[in-house]
Amino acid sequence: MDADERVREPQRQYVRVGIIVPKYKHSIVERNRLRRRLRELVRTRLLPVIAPCDVVIRPFPQAYHATFEMLAADIARVVERLG
Repeated sequence: MDADERVREPQRQYVRVGIIVPKYKHSIVERNRLRRRLRELVRTRLLPVIAPCDVVIRPFPQAYHATFEMLAADIARVVERLG
């Protein structure tokens, strides 16, 4: 695969988001809670404002202890970066 193929713009008309929540020695209940929070933030704050692209979210271990508002602030920073 060429370097050009890895950076080209997708031909889609929609946004695709992947959420990867590593274990980091946490239970499935905690991982699912974090995944649900991130999914809701993506649905309400990220999808309505970004152009069609592929996004992968992989939180740091500190995200397990973050409040919903702290996660929302992180998603807001992602939105700023994506323009």
